[in-house]
Amino acid sequence: MSNVLKVAAIQHEVKSSPDQTLRYLTKKIEACASQGVQLVVLQELHNTAYFCQTESVANFDLAESIPGPSSEHLAAVAKEHGLVIVSSLFERRAPGLYHNTAVVLDKDGSIAGTFRKMHIPDDPGFYEKFYFTPGDADPEKHNGFAPINTSLGKLGVLVCWDQWYPEAARLMALAGAELLIYPTAIGWDPADDQDEQQRQLDAWMTIQRAHAVANGLPVIVCNRTGFEASPASDAEGTQFWGNSFISGPQGELLSQAPTEEEYVLITEIDRERTENVRRIWPYLRDRRVDAYANLTKRYIDQA
Repeated sequence: MSNVLKVAAIQHEVKSSPDQTLRYLTKKIEACASQGVQLVVLQELHNTAYFCQTESVANFDLAESIPGPSSEHLAAVAKEHGLVIVSSLFERRAPGLYHNTAVVLDKDGSIAGTFRKMHIPDDPGFYEKFYFTPGDADPEKHNGFAPINTSLGKLGVLVCWDQWYPEAARLMALAGAELLIYPTAIGWDPADDQDEQQRQLDAWMTIQRAHAVANGLPVIVCNRTGFEASPASDAEGTQFWGNSFISGPQGELLSQAPTEEEYVLITEIDRERTENVRRIWPYLRDRRVDAYANLTKRYIDQA
């Protein structure tokens, strides 16, 4: 396996329908393949508008099974072009049971694995707890944080709100992940002033670049872009801030997309650098695993 991996993140605005979105993505993936890309990452819940701005039972009709129409379409695209795709779908697991699920399609057209979003937010404009059940904390799968084995190696796939939790990134690294990957849908409330918007964007980039540093792993982040009005009011909505980026294992920015533009970010990642960086910054060696038991507590109450 080559040490150099050519990867892409496809950042785009919402389309008018899932069918149009899949046609759009198919063309973009084909263009990526023509440039030698081996791994394509798509943004969170890419098929539809970000429906979690409001709570409506009608939105459950947007969900689909896995395998299902979207995963089967993208599997065929992966096989046709001989590359790996990280997709993000609204999964209907059973009646009344839904997940925000990343699906990894391998280059032979098979489903290499899935990851169900573990941390579920509930904030103004991001009412995800109404829609999504957290992924299962399965002890046999590293308590839910299990890398997905693919023809390109082990992918540590997490989803959006998971990106704020160093524990999630660490567990993926400890289980042998070779990359950390975050499909994302995050943006600003247009009512926030420019200083607050910049602070939020800086925090978002900083925490994920810190995951790269703390674990000695490259990180791929694919975010939405464009304004999406709230169904509750055309005057309200979310300005998704784009800025998809790829960093190396020291948190160095390898490439970054614009804020308000559809963009295909293509970058080469040298996977050998993980070994080299971990030799000079051996954080895994020096971890005090005997002293971390309290991390399993919600909070350390003082007597």
